[in-house]
Amino acid sequence: MLLRRGAKIHVADLVTETLKGEARLWDRSGKVPAFRVSELLAQFPEIPQGSLTVILGWHLLDLLPRAAHAEVVGRWLSYLQPGGALFCLLRERYLPKGAEALWWLETLNTLASRGEGRKPFPYPAITNREMERLVLPGSVKTFLTRAGRREVLVVMQR
Repeated sequence: MLLRRGAKIHVADLVTETLKGEARLWDRSGKVPAFRVSELLAQFPEIPQGSLTVILGWHLLDLLPRAAHAEVVGRWLSYLQPGGALFCLLRERYLPKGAEALWWLETLNTLASRGEGRKPFPYPAITNREMERLVLPGSVKTFLTRAGRREVLVVMQR
């Protein structure tokens, strides 16, 4: 649908990499494993700064340690042009499972998913306040769905 409208699309499946717990994403040489944010960011497609109108992200932040959020969201925001939007899903605290659910954009205004998933999320749910702090240069709106997911829309200031 988006391609028929002349949109350029960049696709990166970062969720699958994160769910697998890829060894290259973790430094286990010390007493406490450390997440290698730079390894995850290397998986992002090469996109010029300020060139995107919309970014869609489904549950990636729910699968990452808190220490990685600022760099990941910062990278996303760097891709957006003024007035561009970041749309992402976050889970609610009372949903401990569902990390491996599959999401896609069925039409321009319909989000679809397959499977609720049984795998637990590895980290506590992100609060609305935490999300607001991550996107200070943007305006944040959060909507709660009937399925216990939060739809977060960030619009970059012009």
